[in-house]
Amino acid sequence: MKKSDDTEKLGRRELLRRGALAGVAAGLLPLIGDRAAAAEPQTTVKRYVPLGRTGLRISDISFGSSRLDAGEENLVLDALDRGINYFDTAESYRGGDSETTIGNALRGKRDKVFLASKTHTGASETRESMMRSLEASLSRLQTDYVDVYFTHAVNDVGRLRNPEWHAFVEDAKKQGKIRFSGISGHAGRLIQCLDYALDRDMVDVLLVAYNFGQDPAFYERFTQGFDFIARQPDLPRVLEKAKTKNVGVIAMKTLMGARLNDMRPFEKDGATYAQAAFRWVLSNPDVHALIISMTDSGVIREFLGASGWTTAARGDFELLKGYARMNGASYCRHACNDCESACPYGVPIADVLRTRMYARDYRDEKLARSEYAALGDGAAACLTCPTQACAGSCTYGLPVEKLTGPTHRMLG
Repeated sequence: MKKSDDTEKLGRRELLRRGALAGVAAGLLPLIGDRAAAAEPQTTVKRYVPLGRTGLRISDISFGSSRLDAGEENLVLDALDRGINYFDTAESYRGGDSETTIGNALRGKRDKVFLASKTHTGASETRESMMRSLEASLSRLQTDYVDVYFTHAVNDVGRLRNPEWHAFVEDAKKQGKIRFSGISGHAGRLIQCLDYALDRDMVDVLLVAYNFGQDPAFYERFTQGFDFIARQPDLPRVLEKAKTKNVGVIAMKTLMGARLNDMRPFEKDGATYAQAAFRWVLSNPDVHALIISMTDSGVIREFLGASGWTTAARGDFELLKGYARMNGASYCRHACNDCESACPYGVPIADVLRTRMYARDYRDEKLARSEYAALGDGAAACLTCPTQACAGSCTYGLPVEKLTGPTHRMLG
């Protein structure tokens, strides 16, 4: 976003006053802009971005539908009217209702939008099974193709090694049922999976969990005496690698747990914590766009207030730092997965705590229960664990042993 010379000078003075950018990796940290501009009402999309080598020009803030229920077609249409042209869904969202609602809303408007959906593919799943999943999604979406089709929630390189996925993608592209393929991930072993896919040129698009709380550059600005940098997930490097290969990158989980109400008392001049978090993500030149669950027209307007920005606004860092200090001790960095080897019973700790986030922070028990059910036994072993071997296993100090068992009681 262009700003006047006076504003740029003011931004530099603020920068020097805080002395906060020293040592931060070039290209990752946003410049400081005019806070007043952030408060201006921006209720439509202001920027469309080429999504890597796909050539799709998508809205920089796009529609996530994991919480979209049956009968909410007007919400989809409101987003479309405000310029959002990329709609992300999955066969598992709301038991298929999300895809059905999007299909109903966008009937007759297919040429105006880009659609993305996902399926969970196992290490031994067949191409025929994958094709059936795709065709079921196409039926619910009332279309004969999707623009991007992801293998969903990848957390195991073994799933990417399955030759059936590659054969399926080739067949589906030849049949015109998908245009581009991708992987999505937000939990353990994310970095290994992304490296594997990028090194083998397997994907056109990545959908990854990425927020300021997962970015080493953010903590460099106010953390001393603890080596966050060495322990943070290696996401910035992988995102840069994706850019060098011209692979599209879309960010999700951008709000670091989405405890929006925690920050309302600290928001000023009409600018919000969510907008600050989005600006941080979009200031990274290695990220093309983000998706965010849009649950009502008010949040659509709020979220689009950050559209068009490629720098931060003055005051954003203080909001983000405040959120990190308030919630850092309870937020699981799911892609970190340092706790993975701590449990002798193989409890997928990071995934269990991700579902806890959906229930407690998102306040979406329906989504939480659905995602928890996909974990099989989940944290059942924690109820009778005699060792609590996971105690002290979290790099960031979360009391894992006190969270997993109650999560099973709540969602199991």
